[in-house]
Amino acid sequence: MTNSASGAPSQYLGALDQGTTSTRFMIFNRQGHVVASAQREHRQIYPQAGWVEHVPSEILSSSLMVIDEAMLAVGIAANEVAAIGITNQRETAVVWDRKTGEAIYNAVVWQDTRTADTVTHLASRGGQDRFRAITGLPLSTYFSGPKIAWILDHVPGARARAEAGELLFGNIDTWLLWNLTGGPNGGLHATDVTNASRTQLMNLDTLTWDPGMLQDLQVPAAMLPAIRSSSEYFADMKTTSLAGVPICGLLGDQHAALVGQACFRPGELKNTYGTGCFLLMNTGASKVDSAAGLLTTLAYRFGNQPPVYALEGSIAVTGSLVHWLRDNLGLIDKSSDIEDLARTVDDNGGVYFVPAFSGLYAPYWKDSARGVIVGLTRYVTKGHIARAVLEATAFQTRDVVAAMEADSGIPLKQLRTDGGMVVNELLMQMQANTLNCSVVRPQMRETTALGAAYAAGLGCGFYKDTDDLRSYWSVDKTWSPDIDPRERGRQYRQWKKAVYRSFDWEESE
Repeated sequence: MTNSASGAPSQYLGALDQGTTSTRFMIFNRQGHVVASAQREHRQIYPQAGWVEHVPSEILSSSLMVIDEAMLAVGIAANEVAAIGITNQRETAVVWDRKTGEAIYNAVVWQDTRTADTVTHLASRGGQDRFRAITGLPLSTYFSGPKIAWILDHVPGARARAEAGELLFGNIDTWLLWNLTGGPNGGLHATDVTNASRTQLMNLDTLTWDPGMLQDLQVPAAMLPAIRSSSEYFADMKTTSLAGVPICGLLGDQHAALVGQACFRPGELKNTYGTGCFLLMNTGASKVDSAAGLLTTLAYRFGNQPPVYALEGSIAVTGSLVHWLRDNLGLIDKSSDIEDLARTVDDNGGVYFVPAFSGLYAPYWKDSARGVIVGLTRYVTKGHIARAVLEATAFQTRDVVAAMEADSGIPLKQLRTDGGMVVNELLMQMQANTLNCSVVRPQMRETTALGAAYAAGLGCGFYKDTDDLRSYWSVDKTWSPDIDPRERGRQYRQWKKAVYRSFDWEESE
């Protein structure tokens, strides 16, 4: 394989992984092993309760820096990199000026709930599922479409400018792609099918922006990016030490993790344990309409091949609950301490923690839910609280898996895991116990960045096909259930009781 910009031999692939709390650039060899990595955090802005924002220019500058830092660390030239892929936090909306490249407002993050009134109003005219047949999504504050409308309605003059074609919208993938390929000077304004499917604006059957959705959510078509495949040639880099290297992959982060886990067969399922948890099940060339509270979404589309669909269950608060325990309550000094603290007790002491800090996502979709801790007695220690925090991730995952099994008719035999929390071996054992199936951790745990690199490799011919990618996937460790079935059932019944007590805590005005 040669770099198209230089004709020189290319041995590596790059992946820009822009996440909720930080941005990384990773360089991989052909076998999917990391040869260099650089990472920078960015600010989390909370203007008021339920609002979460990022500064788009800060994300861009961090991206530029980590690319150069990783390249410098490994000491390779741009012509040794065949292509790069981009993967990103999804549903985070940016609106910017086409001529200047300046964002007109901070990025409104996927966790943000400021559009709750808009969602309630839309649901009053047809219910929460009124758009599922078109977009595969329920009405929720989660998705980009209502966020775009909020920005246009709250920044003076923005709506008129958007309708005149002066403003552009993108999820973070589009914001980065446009800037990295020239910005105001010819930058490519595009997205891929996976990110487009998270806006609540794309028709899942046609893979185009749906005119009816644009009208209902009041989003001008002139500001929307072109929808492309997840793996193809997009444009060459115009900035950083990788100027001239082609961008050939674009995937939302959870879709990238599915690719990085080599889940290319229908029924294969992965769970990414990060700020939240995100489960995706490959359902093949046919989309499965969920009757159990899941999202129907695009898994990926490679080149001109038919699109591949997925069922997804998104959990808002998992890893961030550990951070909350650390930062808000001070029960641990660093996140990794939670495993040792939880091991100081043999069980949860009757405590269950439902972390509905900004509502509940799949399969409940309760924006009015709020966090609850139940079962407290004088017996309870901070060890029991720590254990309940970890179990909350395992139980929420079981809720989603049960919904996936109901929708797909496929019983789960194995869960492939990735993300930052998989180093917690107590959590992985809890997950196997709760699901009553094997839980597998791969050798390569940073599968989100790897999936973006794989997409880029397929898009530029670095890899022949998905069989190539599957051959590189390998297991690090497997956990099997070791709990009495009656105890498993009792714990899950208690969990469900706790979940129901979180419902409808927040009252509508």
